[in-house]
Amino acid sequence: MLVAAPDSPPASLAIPKVWRVEASDTMDVYSNGLRVDRTFAVLNRPRAEFLVYPLTGATAPAATSRVPAGIVFHTSESLLAPFDEADNRRLRQLGHNLLEVVRNERAYHYLIDRFGRVFSVVAESDAANHAGNSLWAGPDGIYVNLNDSFLAVSFEGQSGAGDEITPAQIASAKVLTEMLRSRYSIPAENCVTHAQVSVSPYNMQIGQHTDWGGHFPFASIGLPDNYAIPLASIYAFGFDFNAAFVTKTGGWKGMYLAAEQVERQASAEGVPAARYRAILQHRYKEIAAALKAQRDSADKDPEGDTP
Repeated sequence: MLVAAPDSPPASLAIPKVWRVEASDTMDVYSNGLRVDRTFAVLNRPRAEFLVYPLTGATAPAATSRVPAGIVFHTSESLLAPFDEADNRRLRQLGHNLLEVVRNERAYHYLIDRFGRVFSVVAESDAANHAGNSLWAGPDGIYVNLNDSFLAVSFEGQSGAGDEITPAQIASAKVLTEMLRSRYSIPAENCVTHAQVSVSPYNMQIGQHTDWGGHFPFASIGLPDNYAIPLASIYAFGFDFNAAFVTKTGGWKGMYLAAEQVERQASAEGVPAARYRAILQHRYKEIAAALKAQRDSADKDPEGDTP
């Protein structure tokens, strides 16, 4: 079965060089000006070894790793107050309440509050409960279910409220992203949004979650426009998208490029596009079932080493 590489992938940006200057139980300081508050830091389950799948039709993994391969950007979807000095006390209280919730749920590795303060929550050595059913393809292959393979960075904010993201949050996200890319040699094209990676295996459509479904400030954070990257969830696994998702997010180039690629692949194989998507979906379901079996086995044997 033909599965071509994505069309015109963006050139990967050079990895920044950032190092930790000072470290304590409460604060880390980095060479690019990043300051990370550690007062809410907690442990979760250790990051499991995760699998990397080839772009071709094989269901066997091509590689394994424990090193974070990317970053997923989220919004907290939490209650917001007007960003105004008159509401300073409420802004601080809402931010504190959110941090308590995020810590209890082990939801993200980092949270950036509306004042631009960066808080470490789940330790980088551990998995955060952030991505659920999710897919992304980077230079090394396809990642399926990203809790273990990708780090989670969340902005205190809400979907569709792009103008509510403050300049301080964007500035902090830039230096945080630089640090994480430097520490783990993360390719720029593996720094993506939750809406880009989220999928629903129940209706085989993308966008089970829609945070940062549009208007993510890639350029301001020092990243290429990753909305232009064709989605592997579509061209490698046959997922689709509906009109409601396009209306909610505005759609983006990578969705349409991937859909066009499926049409070309189906034509090259000499089968109807619907039949070809069903073949791709079957590949995803086989991989998902194998991963579930491994998780179930790991739950029964917590001392085991399966993802």
